[in-house]
Amino acid sequence: MTQEDTIFSKIIRKEIPSYKVYEDELVYAFLDISQVTKGHTLVVPKQATTNILTADSETASAVFARVPKIARAIQEAFPDVKGMNVLSNAEEIASQSVFHWHVHLIPRYHKNNDGFGLKWEEHGSDYSASQLADIAQTINQTIK
Repeated sequence: MTQEDTIFSKIIRKEIPSYKVYEDELVYAFLDISQVTKGHTLVVPKQATTNILTADSETASAVFARVPKIARAIQEAFPDVKGMNVLSNAEEIASQSVFHWHVHLIPRYHKNNDGFGLKWEEHGSDYSASQLADIAQTINQTIK
């Protein structure tokens, strides 16, 4: 399957119906059919790219420039929204299931019982200050 054949590309081309939230020349946003919470929206670039790891700067800028506007609109539409998870999965190991980059906007209504949760284990104590400095330097040296 090519990137042009993903379900999201077909939604953007209007070959498959969607519940559109927002559209402009570069970005399309629509309700995630799973609706983890009410208003769960996907923000996708119209130009197909696999994920944030393959997105060019222009595509990433276009998507991220619209995320706050759409997130605020969700919160305004549903005043009982208490917060928002902004999430993008890159590659299968990170639970990416559609290989056309997308950002999930998941409104949060209740802390523990709205059907969404993250497991976050801290491992900071596993690293010394020297090891953290080495990790940071290694990443910094590869930034282009």
